[in-house]
Amino acid sequence: MRKPRTRATRGAPTLADVAARAGVSPATASRVLHQSTRRVGPQHRERVLRAARELDYRPDLSAQAIARGTAPVLALLVSTIDDPYFSAIAEGVARSAQRHGVIVTVAVTGRDTARELTSLRTIRGQRPRAVVVGGSRTVGSPHGEALLAELRALCAGGGRAVFIGRPAGGLPAVRPANLDGARALGAAVAGLGHRRAVVVTGSGRLETVRERTDGLREGLAAGGGRVVAVERDAFDRGGGYRATRRLLARGGLAAADVLCAGNDFMAVGAMTALRDGGLRPGQDIAVTGFNDIETAADVTPRLTTVHFPLGAIGGRAAELALGGGAVEGEDVLVPGQVRLRDSCPDLRNRRTGAP
Repeated sequence: MRKPRTRATRGAPTLADVAARAGVSPATASRVLHQSTRRVGPQHRERVLRAARELDYRPDLSAQAIARGTAPVLALLVSTIDDPYFSAIAEGVARSAQRHGVIVTVAVTGRDTARELTSLRTIRGQRPRAVVVGGSRTVGSPHGEALLAELRALCAGGGRAVFIGRPAGGLPAVRPANLDGARALGAAVAGLGHRRAVVVTGSGRLETVRERTDGLREGLAAGGGRVVAVERDAFDRGGGYRATRRLLARGGLAAADVLCAGNDFMAVGAMTALRDGGLRPGQDIAVTGFNDIETAADVTPRLTTVHFPLGAIGGRAAELALGGGAVEGEDVLVPGQVRLRDSCPDLRNRRTGAP
């Protein structure tokens, strides 16, 4: 056996330094530290890992990217980080990436398609192993084709790309069943005796907004209800607050018995606006959300919503992006489940006069 040598070089330790200290060849050290599929005996493996710890060795991701074509990095593009919807998805992505020995970098795009494209071009220069694009697609975006071209180029270079949302360009996707979930929510609301809904939601250019609004219309109609107005603003808590304040100012809630928010974050803002306007959410007017973020059952009143396993959605997207199987065109639709809570009371007894 070779006699282990101590490191004689200066500066950051190299792979050769680790191999010298462990008494193995650089090729063996590389297989251990770079997670090669070629097996290394447990004794040699332990010596390499110990030498790496002693030298505080850090792999050069840029060098790995050049050698392999990709770096052990998954890039996640999300609209925002203050919405619990995206933080729950990001947590699922991170858990999956950790199992694959991959680190996660996050780019926040603010639902700005130009910013999304710029972020992706920057990320491609880092040669990530995979990119997961979160957030709703924007209908009619002038940057849509350019974004797809960047993602295809990433795949052609050995990387992978997955959408959380509708699939596009033959790339795989994992997405909540928004249309079905909203349809079920509308039917459940109508089943409780609510007949006139005001929808507070985001831009109609967002595919998620379109699906959820259409689903609510269909579900309410099946139970004898209808949407009497749609008020749009930013797809976040502030947008829910502003849209509801505008409705209150012009009397737009007088004909409604339920306010359906496009997501839970908007619903929280809407409930604050209702209180500021002198109305009691869940008593003077019902309120619903969508997604079932972690705090939905903790607000007062507890929020009626559609539950999706957001962490599992993020994890599934990462698994598609980091796995070894063929995934071209795969579309994983994750069903939701209506959660009826205090914010949406049963009106049927009130209308019939039953005790």
